[in-house]
Parts: sequence; structure tokens; C-alpha cells
Amino acid sequence: MNKWIKRSNAVVLSLAAIGIFIVLTLFLHSVKGFQLDLTKNKNFSLSEQTISTLKNLNQDVKIIAFTNPSSADPFITRQVSDLANEYKQRSSHITFEEHDILKEPSVAQQYQITDGSGVVLFISGDNRKEVSYYQMFNSQQDGSYSFSGEAQFTQALISLTSKTKHPVYFLSGHGEIPLSQMNVFQSALEGSNYEVKDLNLLRDGKIPDDAEILFIVGPQTDLSDKEAQLVGDYLKNKGRLFFSFGFNKDMATSWKNIDSLLNTYGIQDQHAIAIDTSRTSLGDPLTIVPEFGSHEITDKLQANGLLTLITQAITMKNDPNNATYDASVLLKSTDKAYGETNIADLLKSKTTNDANDIKGPLNLAYAVSTKDGSKPKAIVIGGFSFLHDQVIGQQGNRDFALNSVNWLDEQKDQVTIRPRQGDAYQQVTLMPSQANTIFIFTIVLLPLLFLLIGGWIWWRRRKG
Repeated sequence: MNKWIKRSNAVVLSLAAIGIFIVLTLFLHSVKGFQLDLTKNKNFSLSEQTISTLKNLNQDVKIIAFTNPSSADPFITRQVSDLANEYKQRSSHITFEEHDILKEPSVAQQYQITDGSGVVLFISGDNRKEVSYYQMFNSQQDGSYSFSGEAQFTQALISLTSKTKHPVYFLSGHGEIPLSQMNVFQSALEGSNYEVKDLNLLRDGKIPDDAEILFIVGPQTDLSDKEAQLVGDYLKNKGRLFFSFGFNKDMATSWKNIDSLLNTYGIQDQHAIAIDTSRTSLGDPLTIVPEFGSHEITDKLQANGLLTLITQAITMKNDPNNATYDASVLLKSTDKAYGETNIADLLKSKTTNDANDIKGPLNLAYAVSTKDGSKPKAIVIGGFSFLHDQVIGQQGNRDFALNSVNWLDEQKDQVTIRPRQGDAYQQVTLMPSQANTIFIFTIVLLPLLFLLIGGWIWWRRRKG
């Protein structure tokens, strides 16, 4: 009788556990948008920018994935499909469908798809945007790849749904960083509906009337008097300036017009290079990991634990008594850093923290607005290395750069944290013998072992 009761209790408890599991599964499945990301870097959590974009989406967007099984790994195809379904789940304005190019060539032809390797098409009204699979998967030299699909998807949505283009001009002719070395930054700007154009004042003779922002990135020589006058006149009106500059051996003696331009905003170039010997883990005292000042550009970066890196940064100070503009510190060094003023010794790799140097903490970037704080006017950054293609993807460099631009252009809804590039996935190639070994162990031997153990336990209890 006792054995019968014990067995009955075991059956009831087992059925109850199974029932609870089924009910809980159905409940969680019915909760729209519920997800629990347990990965270390939250690889499967949508970014703040994506969530905001989907929440504010007020027009229908059709997402169509055209796949080619012969040219894309099934795992890659599934990643794209899972991401598209996540977007669909987050917004009632999004629909998603998937077609095999080889099995349904007429559908691909109907939508004028010419990329046979796979493409995701975004359609809203008469507008369309294509994102190819190779744009979303970045191959590494070791055979691994990283997934940047969320960034591509969100940029496509922003590009489709925003009707306004923002022309911005990058000044050239003074040794600035060419746009060809800032492809990632340029692509990110264009994905946020900025029209990026080159401007040479010697050739063009003026700053175009539609210029919303003038970029001066990494100049190696000073502006001419005529150019300085054109830039000054532009800034006195509605013009806005993104000025990112760095080390130059002649900056103390030949940057008259650049220094004068900064002085307009109450900012003084101290002609010193920031050095921080306390950052020994970086192996380079000229590479600064600055702290953030309190500002809407940097607050979210700090809250998310993101950092920026700047190499060969110029130190600056501001005049708090400037009658026209306010300058807020965006980046500053620790008090252990100092500003090296002896450029000649720095070029010889001889640096010592002496009485002529500037004591830390050092100010490395400012956000400038009108005195009443109503209008952004300039971003001044004492370094430009973080905008290079090889560096901008590190930590919070890209978000800092784009947040600065969007704040300057009063696109405050885009001062946010953008999608991160996923961790690199390493593909493993198995030999047939290795695949057979895994199959035999996991499908045959392991289940058989559990059956034998279970049978042995059952037999002992029966005999006992």
C-alpha cells in the first residue's frame, strides 16, 4: 500500500511539474516583446536607438529577405531572419517575408533584385533600401565573422522614414583627414540622413548656403586669411562647426587663424600634448582614455560604461567670462596626466613633467552653445585619431562622434546608444570521422548510458 501511495505521489508530482512548465511556456510566449538575454555582452538585446526607432515608426515598412542557400550558410540566413522577426514583433508597422532566390526567381525579378548572393529589401511606399548579406557579415582573417545586421537594419529604417536630408561639408585643402579614411564615420552619417560633401574654399569660393555643419577634421596647416574670413562669416550667422584637431609640430607658431577661430568661442588652444603615464596597460602614454564631463552628449555613454580613446590630443582651456558663448567640457583627463609644452623634446621622445608643463586634469573636448543654452554652435575636440576607420569602432568612439554631430544639429532624439557589432563567430570545419564520433557519442552512447542506469536503478528497487 505504501509503495502504491509513493508511486502515485511521484506520478502526480511529475504531471504537476510538466503542467507548470507548459503553462509557464505558454504564458511567456504570449507576453509580447519578452526576452531574457543571458549573453555576456547582451548580443541579442536591441540597442536604445533601435528600440526608439521602432517605437516611433508611424508608417508601414515591408522587409523582404531574398536568400541563396548555395552562397550563404544556413546559420547566417537564420540570424538575419531572427533579427527581422524581432523587428516585426516590436512594431505593428513592420511585415516580414522570406524568399529563396533559386526556388522563386520570379519574385526576385518582380522586386528587381540583381544581387544573387542574398539581400534584404526594405520598402515603404515608393521608397526602397537594399542591404546585402555581405554588408551585415564582416569576415576576419582567422575565418571568423561578426554580425552587424542590427546597425544596417536600423539605418535602413531611419533612411526610409525620414524625409529631411541634412547637408554637411568636410573642409579640405589643409591636410585634413580625407573622407576615404573615414568611411565608417561617413557611412554612419549617411545612414542618419546626412548628405556628406567635400568642400575646398580655394576651388568653391564660399561655404554653400545649405551647409548645416562645417567639419574641419585634422588640419595640418592653418587657414588662409580669406578662408578664415569666410568661415567666420558663416559661423556668425546660423553656421555650426565640428572642429577636431590634433598634434602638429608647428601649431604654436603657425596656427594664427585657427587659434583666432577658437577664441571666438572662448576656447584657447594651449599648444600642449596630453600625456598620461598612469595608463601603462595601453603601452602608450600619448593614448588618453578621457573621463566624461556632464553633458547630454556623454551622459548615456557613461551610463552604459562606454569609453573613448584619443591619441596625441591637444589640451585646451575656456574663458568662462565669454559674453556670447558657453563651453561645456565633454572630455577631460585624470589629474595624473599633464600637457607637454616642449614639442621639440616630444619629437625626440624625451618627455618630462616639469614646471613649464600644464598640470592635469586637462580639458580635451568642448560643446559650445549660445549663452542662454538654446542653440548649439560648435564641437571642439583636441584629437582626431578616433575618427579613423581602424579606431572608430572601438568602445564608445562612434557613439561619441555621432552624438556630438546630432546634438550640434539639434537632432536630440538621435543622441543615443547605437547597435554594437556582434562578437566574432568562429566557424569550425569537421572531418567526417569527427562528425561520426560526435554522432555516436551524443545520439547513441549517451542515451544508452542513461537507459542502462535507469534500468539498473529500477531493477534494484524492484528486488528491494
